[in-house]
Amino acid sequence: MFFAFFGTVIIAGIIGYAAERSGFTRNGYIPSIIICVGGAFVFFMISRMFHIGFGSPGMNAIISSVGALIIVPTHFRK
Repeated sequence: MFFAFFGTVIIAGIIGYAAERSGFTRNGYIPSIIICVGGAFVFFMISRMFHIGFGSPGMNAIISSVGALIIVPTHFRK
């Protein structure tokens, strides 16, 4: 579980950086990485508590990071 958590954080950070670099979001590098890591952390804890997920911890990290990037910035955008 310890290595899965750190792998989730690293994958989420890479997804946040790649999303900003490719132009998928326009939040800035640090906010995008924070949003992705936060979303992946929340989903990691929920998946451990309720035994739900999309398969491997890596796939969970990718899907939750992209989901957080879609939900959070569009929710607070004017």
